[in-house]
Amino acid sequence: MAGRAAEHSNHTEDGTDPEPAERDAGSGATVAERVRRAEGNLSPAERKIARALTANYPAAGLESASGLASQAGVSAPTVVRFVARLGFDGYRHFQQSLREEVQARHASPLTLAPVIGADSPTSELVEAAQQVSSATLGQTFAALPEREFEQAVGLICDPAKRIACFGGRFSQLLAEYLDLHLRLLRPGTLLHTAAPGRDAGFRLDLNRRDVCVVFDFRRYQDDTVQLARHAHERGAKVVLFTDPWLSPVAEFADVVLPARVEAPSPFDSIAAPLALVDTLVAAVHARLGPAADERMRAAEEEWSGEVGAC
Repeated sequence: MAGRAAEHSNHTEDGTDPEPAERDAGSGATVAERVRRAEGNLSPAERKIARALTANYPAAGLESASGLASQAGVSAPTVVRFVARLGFDGYRHFQQSLREEVQARHASPLTLAPVIGADSPTSELVEAAQQVSSATLGQTFAALPEREFEQAVGLICDPAKRIACFGGRFSQLLAEYLDLHLRLLRPGTLLHTAAPGRDAGFRLDLNRRDVCVVFDFRRYQDDTVQLARHAHERGAKVVLFTDPWLSPVAEFADVVLPARVEAPSPFDSIAAPLALVDTLVAAVHARLGPAADERMRAAEEEWSGEVGAC
């Protein structure tokens, strides 16, 4: 662990003064969200720490400052300055936040309390639902990493790429919703639904031409994570939709798009992730332009013909 003198150092390794941490901006945000917000202000050494932390999140940050420094190839004082840049009072505060995230990652409907009691009137439930939904949407878009979102749009619009969407037990709904839109906007898309004994062909065909859009939220599914990892190892690009605590897929994903999942009930909500998917669809449609409109027009004619033949 770095000494007290290191904790009070006021200079980066290149001799410049770090900008004051925006503590209010980071309040309530996960460490990963804080890293994304601070990305443009990080020194080269601090960016090394950010990469090391993201590559093994959140475990890397639960090591000592010297341990994280060793992983990133920087000095321990630089790690202390890095966490201050993120808005933490010290390394202990930084680690406490990560420990709370670990607990949140393993939350379930049995451990998440509803926002109102059983005896509360329906009007209070409706009001609470409105407040929670509004907050999750606002926080999701406020923390949206624009560079990664733009990268996701570029990958999905690339005509040389094939797009495969898949998710978990509940998040497969989001994968299907995205696929239904993408197949109207561009060719070469599919929804993958894993089934025992029927997955081999899909896994074998994955290669550098593919973009896998993966949906994985807390209580992350091992089969979803492993399929995404296999796609990455085969050279496919991986675009991940996840929660603020980050699916293990984030370790190797090319793009990570987090969304809040808080709900008035004990069950996580897909409202904010769905809004993020809608935004992606709008961006893809805008990027593809006339080609997308022509395909939509042709699809409409095909649908009209099928209905007329019934």
